[in-house]
Amino acid sequence: MATEYGQGYGLDGRPGFPGSTERRHRLPAALRAPVEGRTWRELGYVLLSLPISILLFTYAVTMVSLGAGLLVTFLGIPVLAAALAGCRGFGALERLRARALLGMEVADPEPLRMKKPGAMAWMGAVLKSGASWRALLYAVLHLPWAVFSFVFAVNVWVLGWALLTYPLWFWVFPMYAGQDGIQLYGDETHRVYLDNPFEITVTALVGLLLTIATPWIVRALTMVDRLLVHGLLGPSRLASRVVELESDRGVVVDTAAADLRRIERDLHDGAQARLVALAMDLGLAKEKLQEDPETAVRMVDEAHGEVKTALQELRDLARGIHPAVLTDRGLDAALSAVASRCTVPVQVEVDLAERPAPAIEGIAYFTVSELLQNVSKHARATWAGVEVWRTENRLMLQVVDNGVGGADTSQGSGLAGLAERLDAVDGILVVDSPAGGPTRVTAELPWRGAHVR
Repeated sequence: MATEYGQGYGLDGRPGFPGSTERRHRLPAALRAPVEGRTWRELGYVLLSLPISILLFTYAVTMVSLGAGLLVTFLGIPVLAAALAGCRGFGALERLRARALLGMEVADPEPLRMKKPGAMAWMGAVLKSGASWRALLYAVLHLPWAVFSFVFAVNVWVLGWALLTYPLWFWVFPMYAGQDGIQLYGDETHRVYLDNPFEITVTALVGLLLTIATPWIVRALTMVDRLLVHGLLGPSRLASRVVELESDRGVVVDTAAADLRRIERDLHDGAQARLVALAMDLGLAKEKLQEDPETAVRMVDEAHGEVKTALQELRDLARGIHPAVLTDRGLDAALSAVASRCTVPVQVEVDLAERPAPAIEGIAYFTVSELLQNVSKHARATWAGVEVWRTENRLMLQVVDNGVGGADTSQGSGLAGLAERLDAVDGILVVDSPAGGPTRVTAELPWRGAHVR
């Protein structure tokens, strides 16, 4: 994964180097570009690319050719492994150079995976690693591009500044070189020089335009370098996806563990405690049945009330896990039941031609339930609305209220945990809640049909 931290640097668009602050400039960007530090860093990157790419290309071709020639013997394998390992090392240096001069942050590629320690295992891991072969490909491909970008950038840069400063050179040529200026054409009979004020002015203006355009030309050239570094020296898309899935799996495991702890706590502190008290009350009522029937009847009535309360708590707990109405009748009925328990009037609209997969349906129910609880507890709203619909292969949820606003996922609130839950299944949570309201929370989940189990 690659990011850019230089102002305007392509891949993620975040302005400013670390620790810098964005400032307003009086001159437009086109006039500032030729003298900005970023421009000189990019030019330095292009100039350094040629000698570095020559060294890298020579090493890669020599070592790989030697290793391929020695494959008829066992010596070819360690030589080829050393060649690929060296290319990986050069790749690490190239990532550092791109970071320093292009402001480009490229993550390290996937590490070598060795099943057991030892030289043979290491050589096998290097030869089987896709990152090693991508580094070799970078070493081969970068040389022709480095030659082209070096020649083009240097010529354009030198020509632009030479033409821009031609009024100074025009004074130098007649004074010290004995010439009338820059010669445009010459043969045996006549010569043409840039020597009158109009030609000098036009030459300087052309140089100014070329000087202004040169930083953008160099920037365009370094975009190819960025693509090469990002595509060949960074982690592969598959490796990045594996890391993302591993992170999501950790979130899912932590969330499931937290849910189990919450259910255990609710059972222990709620229904279980009431059932223990109920058993004790019934035992006392049994003892009082012969001696004081009226007291026993009163205690049985109290126990009956405790049974109802315990049953209600168990129903609420089961409803929070996966309500029966969701399984039997789907999202429309389940969300309507949730809306009926909200402290403000809620309008529910579910537009689905078919039911999603049970797992997606459960996540959608939980998401809307949590959002409506936030409306009841924090929004101070008088109205709320819930919409559910499908767009291509995505299930869309939206909860709107006219409350005080100010909801934010970055403050470590319940919305942050909800966003992590959705992210674990490739979902998205977007919160639009300006101070003073209204609040609009949109959730997006991957669609899978109900036949997918």
